[in-house]
Amino acid sequence: MKKITLIFLSFIIGFNVKAQQIDRSKFITDSLDNYINRALTNWRIPGAAVCIVKDNKVVMMKGYGIKELGIQNKVDENTLFMIGSNTKAFTATALAMLQAEGKLSLDDKVTKYLPEFKLDNKLAGEQAIIRDLLCHRLGFQTFQGDFTFYNTDLTRQQIIEKMAKVKAVYPFRTKWGYTNSAFLTAGQIIPKVTDQTWEQYLKLHIFAPLGMGNTLALTADMPKSINRTVPHTLVNGRLTAIPYCNIDGLAPAGSISSSVNDMSKWVLALLNNGKVGTRQVIPAEAISATREPQDIVGSVGHLNGETNYELYGLGWFLQDYSGHRLVMHDGGVNGYVSSVTLVPKEHLGIIILTNTDQNALYEALRWEILDAYFKLKYRNYSDTYLSYFKANANNEMQADKKLRDTVASNPQPALPSGMYTGKYINDLYGNLTITQGEQNDLEIRFEHHPRMFAKLQPLGGNRFYVTFSDPVYGKAVFPFTVQNGKVTGVRVKVADFVEYTPYDFKKVQ
Repeated sequence: MKKITLIFLSFIIGFNVKAQQIDRSKFITDSLDNYINRALTNWRIPGAAVCIVKDNKVVMMKGYGIKELGIQNKVDENTLFMIGSNTKAFTATALAMLQAEGKLSLDDKVTKYLPEFKLDNKLAGEQAIIRDLLCHRLGFQTFQGDFTFYNTDLTRQQIIEKMAKVKAVYPFRTKWGYTNSAFLTAGQIIPKVTDQTWEQYLKLHIFAPLGMGNTLALTADMPKSINRTVPHTLVNGRLTAIPYCNIDGLAPAGSISSSVNDMSKWVLALLNNGKVGTRQVIPAEAISATREPQDIVGSVGHLNGETNYELYGLGWFLQDYSGHRLVMHDGGVNGYVSSVTLVPKEHLGIIILTNTDQNALYEALRWEILDAYFKLKYRNYSDTYLSYFKANANNEMQADKKLRDTVASNPQPALPSGMYTGKYINDLYGNLTITQGEQNDLEIRFEHHPRMFAKLQPLGGNRFYVTFSDPVYGKAVFPFTVQNGKVTGVRVKVADFVEYTPYDFKKVQ
C-alpha cells in the first residue's frame, strides 16, 4: 500500500560504482538463483518469491526461503504475500474496464456517485473527477491522513467522510501527492454502478477470469489461508514476526494478497493487451487508459548515471530507463514490500514479493533483471543498496541510543507527570487519552487504533521519548505545549512509513 519506490534516490545519484563487464545473456539462467539466495541471507529476508515473464511465457517462477522465521516451511510459487500498493493497478483497471463498458467515465465528477464526498477545499471537492483520485492529484501531501486511515477501525465510509478534514498541503491539481484514501474513494464508486462491492467485482471480473484462484482481496482473509507467509520487521535490530495489518477500510488502495503464480497471470494478461489465449478478459482500451501519463512525479536517478522522468498514470508509475518505457509499482504494508514491473514493448514482466518490510531487494533485484535483459553492465545493486541501508540503520540506531541514554539518566519533566494526563483531540484523527504509568512514564491510547498504545518516558522539559507497541509506527519524540503553567496540547508524529505529517492534539480535559 505504501509508496516505497526510490527510497535510495539521493544515495544512488551520488554513488559511483565500478561496473563489472560480464556475459549478461546468461545471468537469468545461470546466476539469478545464487544471486537471490545470497541476497536473502545478506538482507535477512525470511522468504521471497520471484517471477519473470517474457514473450507471453513464464521464464522463471520460484519461491525462496521460508514463510515464517524459525519455522522450516518453505515458500513456493503459490504462497501468499500481501502486495500492498500493487493493489492500486487492480482498482484503476477495474474502473477503466467500467469506462470501456460505458458504465461510467473516468472524467465523471466523484460527487455524481458519492454525493457525500467533500474536501477541505470546497471547490476541489466539487470539481474532483475519478481520474484525479487514481493519479494522486487532490493536493494532499504523500501519505497525508494515513495515520488516521491506515490499520484503524474506521470503515470505508468513515474514511471518506474524514477526508473533508484533511488540510491539503498543495492547491488542487498543482502537485502530485500519494493519497491512499483517494484510491479507497475510487473503489467505492464501483458498487454504485455494478451493485457489487470492490472485492466482489475484482473476484468476478479479474481474479476468476484470469485464473487467480488463490488471490485474496481482503486482509481479513489472509490469516485464514493455509499457504501464506507471515510478515516481519526489525525491532531493535532483531528480525521479528509481527501481526498482519488490517487495512480493509482502505482496501482498494492496498489490501490484496497474492502469489507469484497468480500474479504471473495478471502480468501476462496486461502484456498481451488483456487477452488470455483468445479470450479478451480485460478490454485493451482499459489497459491503455491506465498507462496514459496524468501527473509529474519528478526525476529519477539510477546507478548507471541516468536521470530520467517519472510520471504517474492510473495506478502505475511510468518511467524511462535506458531508452525503455517502464510501467511499474511498488507496494508496502506491515511486514511486506513488493514490486511489479512491465516493459510493454519488450513483453517483459517482473514480479518480486518479500515478507519483511526492512529490505530494498525488491527494488535492487528489479534493476538487476532489467539490466540483464537490456544487456547493460552488471552493477550488483543488492550490495550497493545494502551498504546504504546498513549505514542509514546505524545512524538511526545511534540517534535512538542517545534518546534512550537520556531517558536512563532519569531527567524530570518540567511539570508533575499527572499534569500531562487527560484527553486530547485532533479534528481529523479524533481522541487520544494519556494516563499515568510507572514513575514519570505515561501511556497513550488511541481512539481508532484500539490494539495499539504508546509508552512515553521523560527527556526533560516537556519532551517525551515515545515507543509504540506496534513497531511499524516507529519511535519518536513528542513535545507538549504549555501555556501559563498548564499543558495545552501535544504533537504526535509516527514513522514516515505511515505518514510524514505530524498531528497536533489539543488537551480538552
